Amino acid sequence: MSRDGKPGAKTDTETETPAGAREERPGRPRHRRLLGRLLAPLVGALVLVLTPVTLVPGLGGGTAEAVSVCQGRPTRTITFPTGELRLYRTRQYACAVTVAKQPGPRRAMAVSLQPRGGRPAVSSGRFDRQTGPVTVHALNRCVRATGSVAGRGTSTGWILC
Repeated sequence: MSRDGKPGAKTDTETETPAGAREERPGRPRHRRLLGRLLAPLVGALVLVLTPVTLVPGLGGGTAEAVSVCQGRPTRTITFPTGELRLYRTRQYACAVTVAKQPGPRRAMAVSLQPRGGRPAVSSGRFDRQTGPVTVHALNRCVRATGSVAGRGTSTGWILC
C-alpha cells in the first residue's frame, strides 16, 4: 500500500528484486558489512602476532635446544675433555658431528664415521664450534666413530649394530 492508500503502488522502502537476489537491510549499508568481514580477520591476526610468546602456555619459558645438522634421532653422545661426539641414526644412515665444549678461536677439529666393511667418511680442519656432519650408509651395519677437538678426542668401537 502506498502513502496515498492505493493498494498497487510501492513505497519508498520497498524495492523490487530479481528472484534469488538478496534484499538490502534497511539501516545497515552494504559497505559496512563488507568492511566488518574484512577487518575482523585482520584484527585477529594482528592480535596473534603481537601477543608475546611468554603469555601463551607451553610455548615460552622453556629451555632452548640446538637444532641438529644431522637427520635422524640422537643415539649416542660421547663426551671428552674438549668437546663431544654426537651420533645420529636413521633406518639407513648414520651421522656424526664433533662439537667443541667452548666455542672460541679456530682450532684443529676432526670427525670420522666408518661403516663396517666400508671406507671412513672424514671431516677435519680448523673450526671454531663444530666439524661435520659426516654421513654413511649403515643399513644393517655397525659403525665406528672418532672425534677430536684441539688434539684431544675419543673413539668408539663398533656400535649401533
